[in-house]
Amino acid sequence: MSAVEEKIASLGLTLPEVVPPIAAYQPAVQSGVYVFTAGQLPMVDGALPVTGKVGAEVTAEEAKDLARICALNALAAVKSVAGDLDRVARVVKVVGFVASATDFTGQPGVINGASELLGEVLGDKGVHARSAVGVTVLPLDAPVEVEIQVELTEA
Repeated sequence: MSAVEEKIASLGLTLPEVVPPIAAYQPAVQSGVYVFTAGQLPMVDGALPVTGKVGAEVTAEEAKDLARICALNALAAVKSVAGDLDRVARVVKVVGFVASATDFTGQPGVINGASELLGEVLGDKGVHARSAVGVTVLPLDAPVEVEIQVELTEA
């Protein structure tokens, strides 16, 4: 088990299997020393634990927890192409999408769930640039979607 996966386990979490694509794309691709993930939904065992808009059917705190799941799913996608999460030199960018009720403006706090998880797991390597965007709807009526870009060390 890699040091990163040991850290994940020490937090009481498990790195999941890669979430299979729901359309015509790959969960992650590598270009040079960079890995780009597709948007990751908060899938757990093949299903969304909750659906709906944040600020309506889903609370901001629930959505923040879902963003953590998205980040774990993104790390699983990174591992699927990098082979080992210990190769992550740093997280470069995180983009988070929040399916928001019309009056909800707390998108940055929701996506903090992903950012904080990456910091807990990767330490300084988890510090990144980020966008948190409110949208009308996400695939499968998911409340949150997160994609990450990471730089790898040489193999």
